Amino acid sequence: MLFLTLVIYLKCFIRVIGGHLLIYLVYFLIFRMPTELFISGKSWMLSLAELTSYFKAREIGFEVQFFSGEFFTLSFERDFDASAIADLGGTIKIGEVKAKFPTETVKEAFLKKNKQAQQQIIESLGSSGLVDGIAKSSEKVLFGVSVYCTENTLRPLSGGIQRFVGSAVKNELADLGKKSNFMGFGKDRRQAQLSHVEVLKKSLVENKAEVLFCIGRTETWAAITVAVHNPFEFQKRDIYKPNQRKIFGMPPRLARIMVNLSACTSGKVLLDPFCGVGTILQEALLEKAMVVGMDVNPWCAKAASENLEWLVREYGLEGADFRVLQGDVDKLVEKIGQEALDCIVCEPDLGPALRQVPTGPYAEKIIQKLEPLYFGFIEKAYATLKPGGHLVLVTPYIKTRSGQAVTMPIDERLGQLGLKRVHAFSKDMFSLSAGGLERLINTSSLVEMDERHIIGREIHVVEK
Repeated sequence: MLFLTLVIYLKCFIRVIGGHLLIYLVYFLIFRMPTELFISGKSWMLSLAELTSYFKAREIGFEVQFFSGEFFTLSFERDFDASAIADLGGTIKIGEVKAKFPTETVKEAFLKKNKQAQQQIIESLGSSGLVDGIAKSSEKVLFGVSVYCTENTLRPLSGGIQRFVGSAVKNELADLGKKSNFMGFGKDRRQAQLSHVEVLKKSLVENKAEVLFCIGRTETWAAITVAVHNPFEFQKRDIYKPNQRKIFGMPPRLARIMVNLSACTSGKVLLDPFCGVGTILQEALLEKAMVVGMDVNPWCAKAASENLEWLVREYGLEGADFRVLQGDVDKLVEKIGQEALDCIVCEPDLGPALRQVPTGPYAEKIIQKLEPLYFGFIEKAYATLKPGGHLVLVTPYIKTRSGQAVTMPIDERLGQLGLKRVHAFSKDMFSLSAGGLERLINTSSLVEMDERHIIGREIHVVEK
């Protein structure tokens, strides 16, 4: 009777709204949206912004269920291809969620040492199918557990939680007749987590043998790692390319994040007019974009071209489309053309290398000296971008002795030209249960900066 009522309701709704919604409605009413767990890099907000930009550019329907400085959970309208991690610079691991239970149960189990709560967790893990992939191995298996925790009260107990989950998994495997070894952690380890390098070296992704136990504010997720960031590939593109420029270099990981923030996808035309040795261009070429580089320094233009030729050979990029020009950005329109570009991604100049944290007035002088370069470039960028095209621009973010950062005031110039900011986050990306949106929704730029650095990068995304 209930099913018949549902069918009648659907038919009436479809007559009013339109038949094309039938598949969409049936999917969401009957089937569960797949949920994936993402372990972020060190700049979690930048990592989340990259994910949302990447999925939007590829029209992959998603909803952010939870976010924190350690991990995010996202649900998808269709099956998610975890191999996408190779396209991402800010994601360390991707896990397929197998179980979810209240964090209150975890608190009862480990803060209050409640035996009943501990048994509930064991039963949830056992009934989730978490060990199914591990158990398929024909030999004695090695598995690991990584605990990620956003709850301050539970974080000091992460080592004990990791051992508890490991024992539960080991016992479950024993019940299935499987012998296993559990990767334990010494007490000197700061966090009860396997690094992405350890996961790679122990082949834990292939064997579905790393359990992610992620404790959120109100819910806790257990997942199996299905993909892991490969630092060796980024390292290869960083230190094994023919030409280096270490002092002014951008890490390939950050270059890939910026390319994704620009909504660059296969077939689009991307320009870096301050290309240096071509790090941004390399990452865009791997996305199968048509790339154009430019630099005022003749050596850089030649070095970037050689690096791209090396990349094409190293990665077998048949049909790769690229060119590198030598020239000043003042001639950008003459060299590139009006409204010729889908994306511009660049880092013009961060100012002088500073040995000491500057005073506020000295930092202001650095910014004022760079303003003509930035303001002139923004005008040229506007002319060469197609309508709807994106500019991802890095400006200096300078620490000062007062504790206040000094930044480049570009908003007025953007407004004068008609360029509008692309905010990384909007309410429609998040589920109703995702709290703490206030600090994200009004984010107009993203900062990438190590604690030890004096000058960081403020990343702006704007649209024509």
